[in-house]
Amino acid sequence: MKSRLLTSVLTALTLTGIHAQSSSPAPKLVVGLTIDQLRTDYMEAFSALYGEKGFKRLWKEGKVFPNAEYTFSGPDRSSAIAALYTGTTPALNGIPANYRLDISTLRVLSCVDDLNFMGFYTNDNTSPAQLLTATVGDELKAATLGKGQVYAIAPFRDAAVLGAGHAGDAAFWINDMTGKWAGTTYYGDFPWWANLYNDGNAADARIESLVWTPLRPEDAYTGLTAERFSTTFRHRPADAKQYKFKRLLTSPFVNDEVNRMANELLKNTTIGEDETPDFLSVTFYAGNYNGLNNREGAMEIQDVYARLDNNIANLLEAIDRKVGLRNVLFVMTSTGYIPSEEADPGRFRIPGGEFHLNRCAALLNLYLMASYGEEHYVEGYYDSQIYLNHKLIEDKQLNLADVQTLAAGFLVQFSGVDEVFSAHRLLLGAWSPDMQKRRNAFNRSRSGDLTISVLPGWTMVHENPQEDPVVRYTHVPTPIVFLGHTIKPEIIHTPVTTDRVAPTLTHFMRIRAPNACAAPKLNPGH
Repeated sequence: MKSRLLTSVLTALTLTGIHAQSSSPAPKLVVGLTIDQLRTDYMEAFSALYGEKGFKRLWKEGKVFPNAEYTFSGPDRSSAIAALYTGTTPALNGIPANYRLDISTLRVLSCVDDLNFMGFYTNDNTSPAQLLTATVGDELKAATLGKGQVYAIAPFRDAAVLGAGHAGDAAFWINDMTGKWAGTTYYGDFPWWANLYNDGNAADARIESLVWTPLRPEDAYTGLTAERFSTTFRHRPADAKQYKFKRLLTSPFVNDEVNRMANELLKNTTIGEDETPDFLSVTFYAGNYNGLNNREGAMEIQDVYARLDNNIANLLEAIDRKVGLRNVLFVMTSTGYIPSEEADPGRFRIPGGEFHLNRCAALLNLYLMASYGEEHYVEGYYDSQIYLNHKLIEDKQLNLADVQTLAAGFLVQFSGVDEVFSAHRLLLGAWSPDMQKRRNAFNRSRSGDLTISVLPGWTMVHENPQEDPVVRYTHVPTPIVFLGHTIKPEIIHTPVTTDRVAPTLTHFMRIRAPNACAAPKLNPGH
């Protein structure tokens, strides 16, 4: 009798707890702030430069996961943002990188290129058609029969379009030739208020007056040990003449421009004003200026974080003013990578070298000719990947997996090569945790037949010298921070994966997770 009574009491308490948790309404607005190249260790190291309403507020009032990582190898801006909002990897969502080789035309394509749609304030033809799975915004649109609003604002075209997804209302990015906010006909007409803003308030109205100098006293920039850390700086994007807006996109001023556009959106739309959840994707930039590395621009990168702190504070204030943070679920994430740097100076005798992809591809073709007869077996190469001529291999009745394996065995003998992964090995080879991350980064219809991994310190040389990355295997600590709504402050140091962001957002919105998302949600609430 006592046992049955105790069971009844526990059941009642459990059901009461479940009811209490489910009774809180869905947020009126979900804001996903993705900061390109943001690092947890830099956030912490530069904390003396911050005020109280940006990073420090997130750390004090938010649910903080400082040790997040992507579940696939080699993320960049596009693949990271696609993964965040689809909850899956390039293997399924179809976005392995910012750019890829289109093997049917041998042209390098942006992951958002689409000739079927025209641009507003841009010559780029753009859509999310290459994104193969649903996003958080897509699921919101489906669940609300289109009533939930979905917008994206970013400095970069790919970030904006991947943030808005297939069903978004609009995606806005800065045209790097004119400074105007651009869009695509894929999402319908360009909003009237964005046209008005472009007429007199876009970045082209300010570019000549923008001068970047230290925000704080120079002796405050002690967060990095570098040759130039005590040397001041003065950068004026307009000095680059026809490239001035490209320079703007790599300066901290670009985050000011994003915030200005976000304010226009909040002011001129009804986003966050009713009980149906809306979604806003915002992208900031936290990388180096105009290709400077951290040895050359140690003070600059610290100043980027100091200014970024203000940008976050201003964005939170604008959202709070319009919607109220108690009605908003805010999540801040990072793209989880750092750009390549120059080779280490020779006087330090750090091992390294150069690996020339074009020479490698030419030699591979000669080797395959010697093995299978004189033909053109290498169709193309791009970004450490080599694409074989599948039609020729089929016509000669060769086994594609055998050709890939033979080619990989030849390539792995080159100086500087660590490993070569054939498509067959990635799809059907033996499993290991590292292999799984590489498989997740591989898309069978868009990636190459052979992926070359070079040794740390070696430079992968391409035909365009501005795109030659020096390989580093350094771990990039990545944060996830939730704030607002029912979030309780806590710092959780247990590592988590970024694919759990999407199901967490959809859980709070009370809609289904994106269709390729198999990861469980995080628990940032009560």
